[in-house]
Amino acid sequence: MVNLDEFMRRSYHPPSAHARVRSHEVRGPDAAELRDVSAPAPGRSEVGIAVKAAGLNPVDFKTRDGKLRLINKLELPIILGCELSGVVTSVGEGVTRFRPGDEVFARVAKDHLGAFAATACVSEDLVARKPASLDFARAAAVPLAGLTALQALRDEIMVTPGMRVFIPGGAGGVGTFAIQIAKHWSANVATTASPRGRALVERLGADLVVDYTTQDFTKVLRDNDAAFDLVGGDTLERAFSVVRRGGKIVSIAGRPEPMTAIKDLHRGVGLATLFWFISADLRLRAWRAGVAYRYLFMHPSGEDLQVLAALLDAKKLEVVIDEVFPFARIAEAFAYIEMGHAKGKVVVTME
Repeated sequence: MVNLDEFMRRSYHPPSAHARVRSHEVRGPDAAELRDVSAPAPGRSEVGIAVKAAGLNPVDFKTRDGKLRLINKLELPIILGCELSGVVTSVGEGVTRFRPGDEVFARVAKDHLGAFAATACVSEDLVARKPASLDFARAAAVPLAGLTALQALRDEIMVTPGMRVFIPGGAGGVGTFAIQIAKHWSANVATTASPRGRALVERLGADLVVDYTTQDFTKVLRDNDAAFDLVGGDTLERAFSVVRRGGKIVSIAGRPEPMTAIKDLHRGVGLATLFWFISADLRLRAWRAGVAYRYLFMHPSGEDLQVLAALLDAKKLEVVIDEVFPFARIAEAFAYIEMGHAKGKVVVTME
């Protein structure tokens, strides 16, 4: 097995049509390797895509490390990677919306993955045409973070003009999209950022920025209508004190609650009961504060990606890229994103 750190130190040859980042076990970085495997052929209702770029996300190293086994039981070995952009090379039976040559982007299926590859097959309903205004690297940075922000703000918080929304961690991948989407819907947005991230979140439209290195946001904020938590831990716990009674907190970094199992994961009473127990303290805190608490797992959607594409092409949103790595340096890209300091998205390109 060739681990990614070893590969990074070797001379690089461009990935062949079959090159992929594969994980054979779920036990940390040493479980991942680069290997040539047979190129997949699209099945019924699937689109074959020559991958040009892929986005990296915390879920990638959490999957590699086995931290999501309870939620998503993947059949090993797996091909890692959740989001991509590329060119359609072939289509399976029943595909009507795409044809070879189309430039597309997608958040791949949660139980299939496969974006860190030269070729990927993705269900047609998860694919959308790439925004014409974006290159492949920027398009690959959109699907997971963009869909998460869109679905949280539109479907869970249901942002309306004038709503006061707190988005801690606004300079990260999801946060940069969330600030812009909330402002597009005329919300008043407060966020937290370091001095290094302050100029970025202000440029994206944040109305109030709290420097988390020197300020306590609970001393600055109050009576927000909602919070979209991207940080978890102590930040999430303290957020209950800055949302008004009757408001709502949606988190992607806290602990899942029963609705997560039922609505997002389409699982039964067993997982819902487990989530009921592990989220008990947060739900009690929410009850005492008079605030609704919801943990969100976004769902892949080509239709929602087309909404984001329209906003991007209309210059209503911009894609914030922190770093672009060639595929040869994907181990370095993993290490960088695991540090947790990226401002915007991290992307690897296949060419």
